[in-house]
Amino acid sequence: MDWQQILATRTQRMSASEIRELLKLLDQPDIISFAGGIPDPDLFPAQAFSDAMSGALSGPKAGEALQYSVSEGYAPLRDWIVGEMGRLGVPCVRDNILITSGSQQALDYLGKLMLSPGDTALVGWPTYLGALGAFNAYEPRYVRFDPDTNRPPESYAEGAEPGRVKFAYLSVDFANPTGRTLDAAARERLLDTAEALDIAVIEDAAYQSLRYDGEALAPVLAREIARRGEIDACRTIYCGSFSKTLAPGLRVGWVCAAREVIDRLVLLKQAGDLHSATLNQMAIAEVAGAEFDAHVEKIRSAYCSRRDAMLAALDAHMPEGVSWTRPEGGMFIWLTLPAHVATVALLERSLETERVAFVPGHAFYADGSGQNTLRLSFSRTDADTIAEGITRLGRLIAAAI
Repeated sequence: MDWQQILATRTQRMSASEIRELLKLLDQPDIISFAGGIPDPDLFPAQAFSDAMSGALSGPKAGEALQYSVSEGYAPLRDWIVGEMGRLGVPCVRDNILITSGSQQALDYLGKLMLSPGDTALVGWPTYLGALGAFNAYEPRYVRFDPDTNRPPESYAEGAEPGRVKFAYLSVDFANPTGRTLDAAARERLLDTAEALDIAVIEDAAYQSLRYDGEALAPVLAREIARRGEIDACRTIYCGSFSKTLAPGLRVGWVCAAREVIDRLVLLKQAGDLHSATLNQMAIAEVAGAEFDAHVEKIRSAYCSRRDAMLAALDAHMPEGVSWTRPEGGMFIWLTLPAHVATVALLERSLETERVAFVPGHAFYADGSGQNTLRLSFSRTDADTIAEGITRLGRLIAAAI
């Protein structure tokens, strides 16, 4: 059968994730991998989760843990998130929270909720590859969003017909892939632009808890609540996750937004997977309630030292003509090489000769540009291995320049 003739047009914009493919390299013991932006499994609170799941399955809630549940999510977990959002300056109630199967599902549902073919999505340049993958299925047009500049809002709508601009998507704290953080003034300009265009704001907060130094900044949603008085009057949709703080394998994230948005997302959840795994939600609620702050402090300390080791190694071993970001948190450092150096070809040579993996930067651009950029992750690698890997990579780049 010729499957191509019956596939939807949206499949033409689907492709394999380069990062997911690179993760397969982690099984090769001689590869030094700076590719996968994933947590260090040695830092997972495994015993706490073992105890939480055992308790859920052996106690009076065993039936609840193994049963179908409400689409909105496990009530005690949603209540914990309400408290956490309050600490971030986002007063809300349980009805403002939807539990999702990771924040990636939230991005998929938001694309499905808002995008028709030909509509415009404003995204960073570069931006999170997973967001592009989620939105691509709904056939949008992408426009570069520049909240760091005073670009007139109306310019973003130019050429948007026959669709219209629907939302701006940004990771505002220690963004994947660049590690950059949007400053307070840029966050206010983001809201100004969204109001002028009457569009939604999708705030991807996957890395917000991973600040190592510098002053914490209020989320965009908190800033909009300060303007409008309450969350139900806001256009900002906050996407949170336990994947970078507690455990990615349990696939638990959340959306915090106006009740009208949550109600519509619940309908998509009901049609998609009914609800996220109840046992996983119960375990997350137990572990988060008992030790979230202490655990986050532990991983901050570990990742901070690894970031510092990578920055020191870059300072020592990168040749002239290479620049990089200096993130205040998160898991990533973004390198820009001279324009003539193609990082896809560089990766091939690196794997063959130096046995160092990274992610070529073009994958994070909606238009495939950024051929001379690359992303490094420091989250899974100890200081000595970082020093060795960056030494090798610096040698390779010096030869390419």
